[in-house]
Amino acid sequence: MVGVNKKISAASARAHTRKRNQSNGLKLSFGMCKTISLVVLMVFVAFAYQAIQPPHPKICGSSDGPPITAPRIKLNDGRHLAYKEHGVPKNDAKYKIVYIHGFDSYRLNPMPLSQELAEDLRIYMVSFDRPGYGESDPNPKRTDKSTAFDVEELADQLGLGSKFYVIGFSIGGHATWGCLKYIPHRLAGAALLTPVVNFWWPGFPAKLAKEIFALASVRDQWTARVTYYTPFLTYWWNTQKWFPSSSVVSGVVDIFSKQDLELIPRLFSGDRTQIRQHGEYVSIFSDMNVAFGGFTFDPMDLENPFNNDEGTVHLWQGDEDKLVKVPLQRYIAEKLPWIQYHELAGAGHLFPYADGMSDAIVKSLVLGDKK
Repeated sequence: MVGVNKKISAASARAHTRKRNQSNGLKLSFGMCKTISLVVLMVFVAFAYQAIQPPHPKICGSSDGPPITAPRIKLNDGRHLAYKEHGVPKNDAKYKIVYIHGFDSYRLNPMPLSQELAEDLRIYMVSFDRPGYGESDPNPKRTDKSTAFDVEELADQLGLGSKFYVIGFSIGGHATWGCLKYIPHRLAGAALLTPVVNFWWPGFPAKLAKEIFALASVRDQWTARVTYYTPFLTYWWNTQKWFPSSSVVSGVVDIFSKQDLELIPRLFSGDRTQIRQHGEYVSIFSDMNVAFGGFTFDPMDLENPFNNDEGTVHLWQGDEDKLVKVPLQRYIAEKLPWIQYHELAGAGHLFPYADGMSDAIVKSLVLGDKK
């Protein structure tokens, strides 16, 4: 019996050892799986982080950046703004205008003010590269507020006087709203030409904003959502190849009206290589983040900056604009009755480039009832 017991004890010990070894093996395997999973997750996160990071901008005048070819001013924070003067010399001018360009554009693409009108009314106009465009330094903290103060500094350094006019086209309308909010005391008048609208401005009735938002293509709905809710993904979303991104960035022609298609050659004429030369992130995608990624105020909360009729504000909109839908502009005009609203039948987004339109816009702004 003793021998049998010893054999049983030995077998039991061997079985216990096997179980212990198996248990240790399972623990080791589980631990290895955890380690491998953690490594894979870390690699994925690293690649994902790398994918959403935009390239560093190439600053004009730096060793690896584009050359400086335009006149520029140096702002208080050290950045530079490039500009282009049009019309009559500013010392001879009666009316002085700062023009704020639209999306994917720059100082050399202002609305085409005729030299004849400029000389007749003694109009001086200056267009400038908004931050990150052309030869103006990027501003990583850019908002509609910061650009409004850029406009004020530009006017001061160029000696435009205590008051001047501003005209903003398309997404440049955000900066124009900013001027009306933050530097109204410096304005002699303002014109917003089909200004881009943010669907999330709280002044819009939720039902109206939702209805108009639904009219946009699915790709543009998703682009707006990404930009609004996760602006740090704007660059990645518009450069990845898995999902369709912004129609404007992708060059989809369906977003343009019949009139727009006829006017595109006028807007896109000339050398456009400078426009994004700092990099897409600090130019066009920064624009999108400012326009849709948030807001510092709601334009529909603005009060009339010209209660004493010393100036006027005009909003121009084409009723066939496929980029900025007319119902939202009509609502803004209703909410702000002190704005002079001009709705153009058959006009698209690029109407300022139609024959005679720029002159009509400028005359309405500077002459008002005197025209």
